[in-house]
Amino acid sequence: MSVLKITKDNFHTEVLKSDKPVLLDFWASWCGPCRMVSPIIDEIADEYTDIKVGKINIDEEFELAENFRVMSIPTLVVMKQGKISNLTMGVQSKQAILKLL
Repeated sequence: MSVLKITKDNFHTEVLKSDKPVLLDFWASWCGPCRMVSPIIDEIADEYTDIKVGKINIDEEFELAENFRVMSIPTLVVMKQGKISNLTMGVQSKQAILKLL
């Protein structure tokens, strides 16, 4: 499954109503650490069909970043049944990200 672009318009449907766990990557194009994590997030999306993976550009989706109180990027959030089940900030290895799930 490919990475979804999550916006305030599709957040409810793609994240809150998802029957699968959702890994959210809060990022920005100007963020070096975000660019380091991005290929890992893409790999996870391609390899694991039992989860949904979405990216949220904080510059375009300020409201979502504010709702999640994102203070540092990259911030990775795991949502299960519409609730936050795990959260981490900064560059993480693939193994560390998979452990969040």
